[in-house]
Amino acid sequence: MMEASSCPARYWHALSDGRLQCDLCPRDCKLHEGQRGACFVRMREGDQMILTTFGRSSGFCIDPIEKKPLNHFYPGSSVLSFGTAGCNLACKFCQNWDISKSRDMDSLMSQASPEAIANEAVRYGCKSVAFTYNDPVIFAEYAMDTADACHAMGIKTVAVTAGYIHDQPRRDFFAKIDATNVDLKAFTDDFYFKLTGSHLQPVLDTLLYLKHETKVWFELTTLLIPGHNDSNEELGALSSWVMRELGPDVPLHFSAFHPDYKMPDVPATPPATLVRARNIALKAGLHHVYTGNVHNTEGDTTYCANCHAPLIERDWYQINRYRLTAKGCCPDCGTALAGCFDAQAGHFGRQCIPLSMGY
Repeated sequence: MMEASSCPARYWHALSDGRLQCDLCPRDCKLHEGQRGACFVRMREGDQMILTTFGRSSGFCIDPIEKKPLNHFYPGSSVLSFGTAGCNLACKFCQNWDISKSRDMDSLMSQASPEAIANEAVRYGCKSVAFTYNDPVIFAEYAMDTADACHAMGIKTVAVTAGYIHDQPRRDFFAKIDATNVDLKAFTDDFYFKLTGSHLQPVLDTLLYLKHETKVWFELTTLLIPGHNDSNEELGALSSWVMRELGPDVPLHFSAFHPDYKMPDVPATPPATLVRARNIALKAGLHHVYTGNVHNTEGDTTYCANCHAPLIERDWYQINRYRLTAKGCCPDCGTALAGCFDAQAGHFGRQCIPLSMGY
């Protein structure tokens, strides 16, 4: 096996005490020679910062786009998904902890250049490539180079992220992204600080930036953890903020927690909690609210914002009915559906296809 690749990192500056400060995310890690940031993959080497995972991945898989989840971005299409290792958050409830918390770089078994990834996406007929599994902001240089390679071949790009990133790298990163799902993990700073080791405001700043300064299509996901972020009061505050600051057409996904990582004793989210959260968000005025990780066809279905007719009927990730005009409008009342759509839905279905890549 080849050694893990590395490349010079962007977003850092030297401090007067001799340390180098990483400026990628609000953690602002200050590093002596040989030290790694909290994300583990950004490291000081001599008088520069490097990204240690450029060209290395924890694995590749072709997924339905709805799995990201993105319900309003070319429904039914396939997306080539990959991630690396490490994370700049410390979520005690991480559902991908074996990847995001990895400290063993040799566990990254696949190697692929940005151009190779784009070529594989074309080869397998994928509409897009997703940077996912762990947070792509920490491997921003690899993701941005891959995005350039994808765009050169007509492939869209998707980021699944917690949105914990500073302003300048945020601008550079999302300039390369066509669609993103941002985890809005809760709506209190207390939750963010105690359960993720981060803060809420930078995430809200990312969402406001996406809404007001970009054309990136974005959707939100909130993982509901019983007793921690699922009260009526917090769900109401979150939904009201989304409605007020981002608008009624931003899709919001409420997803079910399962016991994992450092929270094995917290019970799984009851389906009724997701239904309750969805009703609260709909009552707040949001048009497109979904339930995830549970079987709920009503919570999977996309409805017209005006006449409430079902437009995209789903069963898990399978699209059973697609009722949009060629211009992406409701055939009953003519109201445009917010998002990015083809005249017909894709037919990838609910399958997931692992890929073995090595270049």
